[in-house]
Amino acid sequence: MALTAEGIIEVPGMSSLWARLGNGAKAHYMFAGEDGPAVVLLHGGLPGSSGAAGWRFTATALAEAGFRVYCPDMPGFGLSDPAEQYRPRGLHDHVDFIQDFVDAVGLDTFHIAGNSMGCMNTVSYVTAHPERVRSYILIAGDIGDIVDDQEKPRGRLDLSFYDGSREGMRKMMAAILHRPETVSEDLVEMRYQAASRHAEGYKILLPNIHAFANFAEWSDPNLKARMSTKGRFDQMTIPGLYLYGRQDILTPVEWGYVQEDRLPNVQFFYPDDCGHQGQTDRPDLFNPVFVEFFRDGQVSRATADAAGVSDRRPEISAYVAPA
Repeated sequence: MALTAEGIIEVPGMSSLWARLGNGAKAHYMFAGEDGPAVVLLHGGLPGSSGAAGWRFTATALAEAGFRVYCPDMPGFGLSDPAEQYRPRGLHDHVDFIQDFVDAVGLDTFHIAGNSMGCMNTVSYVTAHPERVRSYILIAGDIGDIVDDQEKPRGRLDLSFYDGSREGMRKMMAAILHRPETVSEDLVEMRYQAASRHAEGYKILLPNIHAFANFAEWSDPNLKARMSTKGRFDQMTIPGLYLYGRQDILTPVEWGYVQEDRLPNVQFFYPDDCGHQGQTDRPDLFNPVFVEFFRDGQVSRATADAAGVSDRRPEISAYVAPA
């Protein structure tokens, strides 16, 4: 299957749309659905990431279940505005983008989810704007200064190892996706083109992604105060789930255990046979969790067991149906 004229994988049931933000930037997003509650899905931060690359399976499943689904390309990724004045200096710019984006497409309240960098952005957005969020789901990321970076186990993949080539993109995708059959030539080409488009801006953003869990290195006290999550996100009672693939080699599953111990109000899952981008590896496990939680506020017993609901502490009965 060839890419579209915009260089995107063609996904039945998804549309490529654009919005003009209040700051003048032109924002690209993938959309699925016709009516129903809104869901915003935030992609990860490795080179070539985009709404289509990260969420095409989840978005269409949610749309079929009666949701309106928005998958924006974050600044510095996908088809986002490449103009220098819109290049993100850090994840605080992503928080501002999310707020500008949901305002531009007319969303008052919505469900939100994010994978990897998208997890970080979801945590930051929920912390900054809890009044807009109905519920959230996190996948394999960081949660700010609630935990110190020194507690983070080292992964087996260097975030900066991508060499800018198509073959390098193929190797990177094979590393973060546990199932080899998920790495198609169209996916490699789409991500290669996107990574090439934003190569200069990514050099600026990458160190900030690395530093999200290590606030001690931040030099701006005002930015620290703004982006701090400690004593804020971990105290919130907005319904939330967290899924962490057991075969993640970018940030090992032990990092999920550390975070679970600090987030008493979030229900954790550890699905098997999936890596860092679990929603692509195992849509059969992830999609039912997303649909049931955003629709019903609770995951059924069968779905929870299949997705590896955590046995490290008592389940949150409001979020998981009892046996």
